[in-house]
Amino acid sequence: MNDLHGTEALAERFEEHRGHLRAVAYRMLGSLAEAEDAVQEAWLRLGRTETDEIRNLGGWLTTVVGRVCLDMLRSRTARREEPMDDTFVPDPVIRPLSQIDPEQEVLHADSVGVALLVVLETLEPAERLAFVLHDMFAVPFDDIAPIVERTPAATRQLASRARRRVQGATPSADPDLGRQRKVLDAFLAASRGGDFEALVALLHPDVVLRADAGALVRGAAASKVVHGAKAVAEQAATFSQFAGFARLALVNGSVGFVTAPEGRPLSVTAVTIADGQITGMYFLADPERLARLDLPALQD
Repeated sequence: MNDLHGTEALAERFEEHRGHLRAVAYRMLGSLAEAEDAVQEAWLRLGRTETDEIRNLGGWLTTVVGRVCLDMLRSRTARREEPMDDTFVPDPVIRPLSQIDPEQEVLHADSVGVALLVVLETLEPAERLAFVLHDMFAVPFDDIAPIVERTPAATRQLASRARRRVQGATPSADPDLGRQRKVLDAFLAASRGGDFEALVALLHPDVVLRADAGALVRGAAASKVVHGAKAVAEQAATFSQFAGFARLALVNGSVGFVTAPEGRPLSVTAVTIADGQITGMYFLADPERLARLDLPALQD
């Protein structure tokens, strides 16, 4: 373990699992930066472990990342003096519509929508761990139980409780990218043209807009939750002067858009669409978090 050749070989084996581990950590934390930190911590722990005793490296690393993420979630909960703000929007993963990066494909192979990440944020840390590891990555309850310090049966109940909450709160969405794009093209055209009635028609009557502008932003761009087609259309009209800078992109595997005048990102918007109407909009405009995102070049 201490010789250079052994360390290099271990690093190569670890890199084979990095994409999978990032996918696990991102679903656990909803933060790309924290997900990277969790994966790095798993590497450090691997370096302090007698690897001869590890029979299944992928499984071992997955449970270690799960344990690290659980600790991070519990620490986050302990620091939070108030319940999570309803306006919170998780970090989005953005790709051009026309391009797929093979190195990133493990992260996107079963893309998790922003709407689902928002629901996951409402779960207790142990519930989130049990649901993510079992339901999303098929980790057996026998392997999850020691992490949450419960019996396998109790761990199964954690996942079941989380599953009910997720199914009850996650909006249905049309998976067809072509239909999604058609609706968003029409939405942006109506926004650019100031066509309020067309905007209302494209929005579901019960649409919800969640805008996260960060803690330091005030005024029209401040964080808020807006309900109803007319109220959301009014918000869209407020940002109509920036609609010309919006470019369609894949946001967590679904069609959304990035608004970036002169290449400087002002916002990223994820959208859920069902039956030809927008049912949810998740608008991230937090300058600090936008500055940390890896934004690809987007075509007009």
